[in-house]
Amino acid sequence: MGVITFAPDYAVLPAPACAVGESPLWSVAEQCLWWVDIEGQLLYRWRPDGGQADCWASPQRIGCVALHAGGQGGLIAAMETGIFALAPVPGQPLAPRLLAPIDHAQPGMRCNDGRCDRAGRFWVSTMVRDMGLAAPQGVLYRLDARAQGPVLQAQVGGLITGNGLAFSPDGKLAYLSDSHPQVQQIWQFDVDADGGLQNRRGFVDMRQHPGRPDGAAVDQDGCYWTCANDAGLVLRFTPQGALDMQVRVPMDKPSMCAFGGARLDQLFVTSIRASAQPGAAPHALAGHTLCLDLGIAGLPEQAFGAGLSPV
Repeated sequence: MGVITFAPDYAVLPAPACAVGESPLWSVAEQCLWWVDIEGQLLYRWRPDGGQADCWASPQRIGCVALHAGGQGGLIAAMETGIFALAPVPGQPLAPRLLAPIDHAQPGMRCNDGRCDRAGRFWVSTMVRDMGLAAPQGVLYRLDARAQGPVLQAQVGGLITGNGLAFSPDGKLAYLSDSHPQVQQIWQFDVDADGGLQNRRGFVDMRQHPGRPDGAAVDQDGCYWTCANDAGLVLRFTPQGALDMQVRVPMDKPSMCAFGGARLDQLFVTSIRASAQPGAAPHALAGHTLCLDLGIAGLPEQAFGAGLSPV
């Protein structure tokens, strides 16, 4: 069977265009979507039964968010100086509470892509903000709520732009990419009983496909979806690394995707406002967040600290 290519119906979420839209996160409990504008230092929340999205200004850039099961719930956010707990309340400023600081390798770094695994551990990659430096100082960290003390543990080093973090439905496989133009690789790992990554191997060489590998998600069949940044596509790969589907989206730079909706069969896609072509005007929907009527179901996101038994 060849690669299926299609352009599904979509809706544009009622929120301003983001400079760098990232980290769409569907909350099953709240029936809402969270996402961030990294460079705009903004956090958004949208409910399907509501109007305009709620918005909060952040004191630091937020690279990604995940659900947080501790205390009063809310979110866990990877910010510039560490991992923070957030409990956003409409009309009130954010009050981040530090969980674990980050000791970056050099100035000018921030957090980028991240999420919780199936056992409720939080993972996040860091990067040098100036991608032109191509500095391999990025690290993939893990934060385990069951560990003694909230300490970030380095898991993978040498990343330029760590991205594409995702986990298989049973939690036994992890995926990680480096979206920098000099790398463009997606790797697969085994996850051991303690949450360690073992047996790193190549999964997809994105130099053989359109676009660079950006944020990702896994569906209920274990297929890996990655936003093909610069190509206006979202690509689906089987667990064996074969491309079997590509979805066209109306912007050059989709940045991350997430399954959501009442049946988890809609795909939310964030994007970046800049054009993929230097000097060209961006697409009218660049920077906006879309809801695609996909008809393929994903998985609910796990909350930090509320994981299943270790795999």
